[in-house]
Amino acid sequence: MYFLHRMDDKGEVKCIKFSIGNKILAVQRTPKSVDFISFIPDYPHLECSQECKMKNASILGFCWTNWNEIIFITDQGIEFYQVLLDKRSLKLLKSQSVNVNWYMYCPETAVILLSTTTQGNVLQPFAFKSGTMSKMPKFEIELPVVPKPAKLNLTERDIAVATIYGQLYVMYLKHHSRTTDSPCAEVVLYQLPREGSCKKTNVLKLNTTGKFALNVVDNLVVVHHQSSQTSIIFDIKLREPDCAFNVHQPVLPGRSIHPYRIPLTGPAAVATQPPVPCELYSSSWSVFQPDIIISASQGYLWYLQVKLPPTVNLLQDKGKLMDFLLRRRDCKMVILSVCAQMLNGGDKGGLPVVATVFDKLNQVYKEYLEAEQTYTVAMESGPSRGSAARDRPVRTQAVIDQSDMYTHVLSSFSEKKDTSHKFIIAVLMEYIRSLNQVQITVQHYLYELVIKMLVQHNLFYMLHQFLQYHVLSDSKPLACLLLSLESTYPPAHQLSLDMLKRLSTANDEIVEVLLSRQQVLGALRFIRSVGGHDNISARKFLDAARQTADQMLFYTIFRFFEQRNLRLRGSPSFNPGEHCEEHVVYFKQVFGDQALMKQVTV
Repeated sequence: MYFLHRMDDKGEVKCIKFSIGNKILAVQRTPKSVDFISFIPDYPHLECSQECKMKNASILGFCWTNWNEIIFITDQGIEFYQVLLDKRSLKLLKSQSVNVNWYMYCPETAVILLSTTTQGNVLQPFAFKSGTMSKMPKFEIELPVVPKPAKLNLTERDIAVATIYGQLYVMYLKHHSRTTDSPCAEVVLYQLPREGSCKKTNVLKLNTTGKFALNVVDNLVVVHHQSSQTSIIFDIKLREPDCAFNVHQPVLPGRSIHPYRIPLTGPAAVATQPPVPCELYSSSWSVFQPDIIISASQGYLWYLQVKLPPTVNLLQDKGKLMDFLLRRRDCKMVILSVCAQMLNGGDKGGLPVVATVFDKLNQVYKEYLEAEQTYTVAMESGPSRGSAARDRPVRTQAVIDQSDMYTHVLSSFSEKKDTSHKFIIAVLMEYIRSLNQVQITVQHYLYELVIKMLVQHNLFYMLHQFLQYHVLSDSKPLACLLLSLESTYPPAHQLSLDMLKRLSTANDEIVEVLLSRQQVLGALRFIRSVGGHDNISARKFLDAARQTADQMLFYTIFRFFEQRNLRLRGSPSFNPGEHCEEHVVYFKQVFGDQALMKQVTV
C-alpha cells in the first residue's frame, strides 16, 4: 500500500530518512533542527520539530536506530532521542559531548563511529540497543608516514564499516606515499568487538595505486579499482602459506563487474533501439555498505552479487577452492560440480587432491551433525535453569551429505566407461575412509557402489578382504546384497550369514535366509543358540520343512514343536492361533495317529 503526502515548502531539504518500518519521516532543512512527519495510521501526518540541545552546534546528520529512536550527530557530539508523536515532541535519552569531524553509521549493528582530533584518525564508537547508548573504547587509525611538513588527515572516504563473518570491522583504505618502498595501497581491517578494545587484525594487499571503493558481499571484501575497471576479492579466513598470519592477497585475479544494459524509456525511446550499456566504474558512482552501488548520473541503484561458478576455473588449487566455496551462501551445486569435474578424466585430480576435498567437505558435515545432536539432547532434557534457549542449527548449503555426493557425483562417476575401474574403486574407498575418519556412519548405498564395482570386474578376492577386515561395515542391507550375489560368487552366502550374526540384531533375517535355502535344521539350531526358540512361529518352520519333501526332516521339526508345546503349556497340541491344522493332518497321514505325542497325566 502506498501513501501520497505533500510536504510544505519550508526550504531546501538537506537530508531525508524514514525510520525503520517507514513509520516516521525525518527531514533536515537547517543546521539546527530536524522535522518529523508521522506515517502511522493512528497518527496520520502529525508533525513536530526538534532542535539540537548543544548551543552553537551544527547538525552533521542523523541516524535512526529504531522505529522511534534517532541520533543527532553534531560537530560538538551526539544526542540520542525518542520520538513521542502522540505528544508531538522528542525525549532526550542521552547525550555525549565530543568534537566531531565526520561520522559513519552501521545500521546492521547499530554502531556509530565519530571521527575526533585534528587529524581525524581517533575514532570513538557508540552502540545503541533498546533505548540505551553505550560508549565503546576509542581507537586510533594508524596513518601512513608522509614527508614533513606535510600532514595527512583521515577522511570518511577512506573508511567503511561492515559485518564480516558475524564480526564488526572498520575498513581503512590506506594509501602509501610514492616515496616509500611499497607505494601500493592496502586495506587495513580493525575488528570492533562489543566488549574490549578495537584491534588491527588483517591487511589486504591491493598491489596497485589509484582510486578505490569497498563493498562486502557474502563475507567477502570486494575492492573496486577505477582506473583498471576491475574488482578484486578478499576472504579474510583464507590464509596465504607464504604470508604472515593477517596479510592477505586477492583470492582471485581481478575481474570486471558483469556489464549491465539500461533499457531506453520515455518519449524519445524507439522500440527497435537497443539498450544502452551502463558505464562501469564511473566517477559518479557512490558505494554504500554492504553491497550497494548507486550511479548518480544514470539514476540507478544496484546490489552487488558474487557469481560462484566462474571461480571454479579461476582458482586451480582445489583445496583452497573448497575452503573458499564452503564459506559462501549459495555453494552446494557449485561444490558438487567441482567434485564431478575433479573426478572426470580418470587420475586427473589425483587421489591426494580427492582426499583433501573429501576431508574438507566431511569436516563441515560432521560439525553440523554434532550441532544437531547437541540440540536434540538439549531439547529432550528440557531447559535448565539459567540457560538461554537454544536455536536449532541452520543447515547451510555448505553441508554436503552422503546423499548429495551419491546422487550428484559418485553414482554417475562409478558408471563411467572411460575411467579406470581401479581409480573409481579407489575414489569410493577414499570417500568412505574420509567419513570413517570423522566418525560418520557410512550409508549402505555407498558400500553397494563399491561391491557392484568389485563384482563387475571379478575382484572377489578384494571383496572378501574388505569384508573380512571390516573395511565395509556390517549392515542388514549389505548382508542382503551379498545374498543376492550368491549365484555369481557362492562364498557370498556365508559372508552374509557371518555379517548378520555379528549384527546380533538380525536374528529374524538369518532365520529367513536359512529357511529360504531349505536349511531348516540349521535355522532351528541358530535360533536355539540365541535363545529365541520359545517365540518362533511353528507354522513357518513346518511350511519350510514340507517344501523340502523330506519326510524325516518334517517329522523332526514337528516333534520339536510338540515338545516345546508340552514344556510351555503342558500339552503337545498346537493352539488354534498357530494355524498348524494342515500340518497336523499331514503328520497323521504320513506317520499315523499313534505317532502324535500323548499328553502326560499326573
